[in-house]
Amino acid sequence: MTPAVLADLVAGAFRPAGGSTVASVNPSDESDVVALVPEGTAASARAAADAAAEASGTWRSLAGPARGEHLYNWAGAIGQRADELARAMTREVGKPIVESRGEVARAVVILRYYAGEAVRAVGEVIPSQAPGALQFTLREPLGVVALITPWNFPLAIPLWKAAPALAFGNTVVLKPSEMSAQVASLLAETAVAAKLPPGVFNVVHGTGPNVGTPLLEHSAVRGISFTGSSAVGAQVAALAARRNVRFQTEMGGKNVLIVARDADLDAAASLAASGAMRYAGQKCTATSRVVVVREVAAEFLARLRAQVERLPLGPVDDPAAAVGPVISARSRDSIATALRDAQPERLFGGELPNDARFARGYFVAPLVIRLADPDAPLAQRELFGPVLGVFEAEDLDHAIDLANRTPFGLSASLFTRDIRSALQYVRRIEVGLVRVNGDTTGVDPHAPFGGMKGSSSGSREQGPAAREFYTETKTVQINP
Repeated sequence: MTPAVLADLVAGAFRPAGGSTVASVNPSDESDVVALVPEGTAASARAAADAAAEASGTWRSLAGPARGEHLYNWAGAIGQRADELARAMTREVGKPIVESRGEVARAVVILRYYAGEAVRAVGEVIPSQAPGALQFTLREPLGVVALITPWNFPLAIPLWKAAPALAFGNTVVLKPSEMSAQVASLLAETAVAAKLPPGVFNVVHGTGPNVGTPLLEHSAVRGISFTGSSAVGAQVAALAARRNVRFQTEMGGKNVLIVARDADLDAAASLAASGAMRYAGQKCTATSRVVVVREVAAEFLARLRAQVERLPLGPVDDPAAAVGPVISARSRDSIATALRDAQPERLFGGELPNDARFARGYFVAPLVIRLADPDAPLAQRELFGPVLGVFEAEDLDHAIDLANRTPFGLSASLFTRDIRSALQYVRRIEVGLVRVNGDTTGVDPHAPFGGMKGSSSGSREQGPAAREFYTETKTVQINP
């Protein structure tokens, strides 16, 4: 199959991005080149931001119902190409096809949800001290927003940023990851098919230094939404602070599932295995740690082993595969190095099948290890792979202390049948996404998403919370 040569979407038209190209490859088979991705130039970033700025005045003045209609039409355009998008996602980022189809369906839901949010009432009337005066608030769009997105959810994350930004009157420049650029290009094609006005939604390909930094430094950009690593997130925050523009950063996690002595062990084991191993653990909310009360640890681990071994490992062309490859050779080698350096006690897993299907891909066998030191690198660092660390705790109080002992605070779950234990945990756990008797992964598209501590900059994505980021408040007083 001939690899696609990608172009930028600027002002409603596709145009060459400039610069040399890098290959985006199928992580199940590195000989399969999916696309040639431009490294991009500062000129291409500036052109996209200029186009968004040019379109901003007309788009923000458009009535909310009209913007909502555009988003609804875009949802329809994605639905019409659902199978193509799912297959492209599976091939480019190694997501099992069932999950890829689910992500495409979620993309449609996100756009339809924000089509409705575009017509929701905003602002409030405030009593005034001036006799006879009318005082109220309005919510106004920021203007041009830049979106920097990762490869692991190549439709959902760009759209849960772009859809609210557009619904509330902003225009957008998206810079996707180079490793999911083909999916981003197909998303751009659906925007054109849906007849979004030129310049309202722009896509620019390239590396962070070539394209990302010039885009964020552009004077027209008044908001930045970033999802990615903690190191790059810190750079984005510093740049935004220097420019005094609004920003949000969604970064790492070391998510935890706590198993109390009265837990449903079958349910806990099933969801721990699923949350840690599906999609090779490459979700920001993936289960990285289990903290199990010692009294039930042996029984829980036996159930966990059975559940992990039940998940099929396979390449992306295997429709039964639940655990596919990691995204790159660099990721695979980084996980291997971390394990080699730490030499943890391996409880079970960690061996790839002797099968030629795994020879040309970036596969890491699901592995469960024992953790003893909560401050050790494997207990603190996000590996972004199918590796699950297990702590044993004396009781629930100790378990919550262990759970909180990381620099991150994205997602956690507690399995218990006791309402008092659940309430204690809900109050004490230091994460933004708190679950009881559920998976650590995922969140409803209409619910706020974000973490505490080093996982997020503080603002929330999705749901009504998105309006707080993508708009600013104007207080109006009219005197008679």
